[in-house]
Formats: sequence, structure tokens, C-alpha cells
Amino acid sequence: MTEDEFDLFYTAAYPRLVGQLYALTGDHAEAQDVVQEAFVRAWDRRSSVLTGEQAPEAWIRTVAHRLAMSRGRRTRRWWELVRDGHTAQAAPEPSPDHVALVCALRRLPEAQRTAIVLHHLCDLSVEQIAAETGTALGTVKARLSRGRSALAAHLASEEPHPTEETRV
Repeated sequence: MTEDEFDLFYTAAYPRLVGQLYALTGDHAEAQDVVQEAFVRAWDRRSSVLTGEQAPEAWIRTVAHRLAMSRGRRTRRWWELVRDGHTAQAAPEPSPDHVALVCALRRLPEAQRTAIVLHHLCDLSVEQIAAETGTALGTVKARLSRGRSALAAHLASEEPHPTEETRV
């Protein structure tokens, strides 16, 4: 893949991947960071990753998701160490619908959340999700079904949804 081809691929895929990772992580800045890092790694491996049989966007999404999960673990550990001495800074308040959706997605098990996001936000077929996640077709279908049911229940529940401040 030439530099110009990579630039075109980056321009087309970056916003879509950031949106997908934002849905997975609930943190827009983190989504931008991990997608950027995944593209850097793809550039370093462009001869094998971007011209091979696997879908380059799927490879970048997988790398970005793994980076986000790893960073999330490190951040949670760091936060446990310092939270007693610091307070969170106020951020612009998101809309109630946005908060409700992000909170509902976060309440899903990671496997169900991943299936929901890949299917509904990334427009991947069940077969593509199975191939990308290394999961059986029936398992993906079950995760989608259970995830949709759980998401609907969380969004329709009478209990108040947590705000940004309570999730920190």
C-alpha cells in the first residue's frame, strides 16, 4: 500500500473507527487516541496488514479496542492509587439521552457490548463479527439477542441513570 493509498484509507476510516471505539469505551478522547495509535501500528506493518487477506479496518479496530481495554485497566489501577487526594474536573454535561445510552452500554457484559457496537454502529454482519472476534456464529447471535434485550431493559428501566459525576 502506497503512502497516498494509506492516506485515503486513513481519511475514510478514521472518523468511523473513532465513533465505534467511542461507543465501546464511552470516552471520545480515549477513542481518538487508541485509533490513532492503531493506525501508527498499521503503518509500521502496512505491507502485511493492509495488503493481506484480513480486512485492514477490522485489524485496526481490534488493535484499538485492545489498546483501550489495556489503558482502561491501567487507568483504573492508577485511579485507585490516587483518588483519595484528588477530585475530578468538571466536563461539559452530555445530553440525558447520551448519558443513558452510554450507561446502558457500559452495563452490558463486554462481549455483548462488543457484538452490539460492531453490528449496529459498525454495520458488520453476524458472519463478519464472528470472524473478527474469533467467536462461533451462534455465539454472536446469542450475544446480540441477549445484548439487545438487556440494553432495552436498561433504557426502559424506571431507575435513574448515573450521571457523569457518579461514574468517575
